[in-house]
Amino acid sequence: MTAVEIIDVSPRDGLQIDSRIASVDEKVTLIERLAQSGLRRIEVTSFVHPKFVPQMADATEVLARVTQIPNLQTIALVPNLKGYERARQTEVSEVNWVSAATETFNAKNIGQTKDENFHQFQQMLRLAKEDGKRTAFSIAVSFGCPYEGETDPQAVLDLAERVLATDVDRLMIADTIGIAIPTQIEALMPELVEMTEKAGKELSLHLHDTRGFGVANAYEAYRIGVRSFEASASGIGGCPFAPGAAGNIATEDLAYLFERMQVDTGLQMDRLIEAANVAASLSTKTPLGKMREIYNREKGNDQ
Repeated sequence: MTAVEIIDVSPRDGLQIDSRIASVDEKVTLIERLAQSGLRRIEVTSFVHPKFVPQMADATEVLARVTQIPNLQTIALVPNLKGYERARQTEVSEVNWVSAATETFNAKNIGQTKDENFHQFQQMLRLAKEDGKRTAFSIAVSFGCPYEGETDPQAVLDLAERVLATDVDRLMIADTIGIAIPTQIEALMPELVEMTEKAGKELSLHLHDTRGFGVANAYEAYRIGVRSFEASASGIGGCPFAPGAAGNIATEDLAYLFERMQVDTGLQMDRLIEAANVAASLSTKTPLGKMREIYNREKGNDQ
């Protein structure tokens, strides 16, 4: 088992806001390249209504193709019960439910209060357990909200406590708009590490690099005890419901950090850069990752 696990979200979070809609073949190629680099868990798609996120309209077809990849655990985002009804018809390994730490973001993103959304999550959780699927609960805007400003840490802790009292497998804390700085990580994450360990659950951290603090935040979280991170190859991505949420922390940047720290990720950097090049080629936005550019320049690649 690796010392740290990186979960790549580029096929979903990386592509969901791009004006160019990648084909099924292109998405499958990206996922295959990511898996070849050593990534064992990849968020491959989302079961959001195609009217709102047309980039993910091919979710069922993508999953049908990539579930054949050896040793790969697939993850799909499900925003509501209707989304789960579609997901349960597939062989997806894990479903990721998203709520928010603030009421305004929930209202604008999901159209529900936090209580309403949590009640629906409990219904989904029961179905997922019956179907033998792993479950994750993601708390969006855990550090800052585009509508309410800085997020009250207690709101995150209160929601996390409710989630950890259920049969969920994984709790994910998201810096959705890339607003966090290391002191905020230091203030919030230790208690969440303690809570998840006590509950016997997995804890992941999802970082964006909007303001350039993504790697610094990851280092601080690792120092505190977080051992699972979500990132996106080449640093592409963002949230369609979070204005200004630029790309995720780049998977290859995070892998490089841990490699230099001699922390095992199980990833092959050469192949990860190849996958990041594929991810970057599918996006019309400027990737935020640094190591891909440096590696390509040193190797004489024009990507």
